[in-house]
Amino acid sequence: MPLNMDRDPRQNIPRDQAFEKFTIDRPGKIIFVGHHLSTKTHLRCLIRTISLYGADLEVSPHVPVPSNFFLEILGIHDEIGCTVIRREEEKVTVGFNMLIDPEFLHHVIRLGFETN
Repeated sequence: MPLNMDRDPRQNIPRDQAFEKFTIDRPGKIIFVGHHLSTKTHLRCLIRTISLYGADLEVSPHVPVPSNFFLEILGIHDEIGCTVIRREEEKVTVGFNMLIDPEFLHHVIRLGFETN
């Protein structure tokens, strides 16, 4: 029987689980995108894990979270465009609208070690 080299063994893995996740437990802000792309409203959250693809956030289970928003990590003033993948009580799993740069991810992880 020939070996099938065209098949990706990760094809059945959800995309948000295909990338290595790093625990950072860092405060962040969910920034709502309003009329004419205004960003006046925001909501505090805790960023539990992060990867090149997305993050797991913790928010109050009673607060509505928009489907699309910007995420700001405390101490880093860049905003990351996000889309909600799923929500279970206070845990919100988001995908980044673009894969983040590996150097940026390294900086975020390193920042967590420097502040502890």
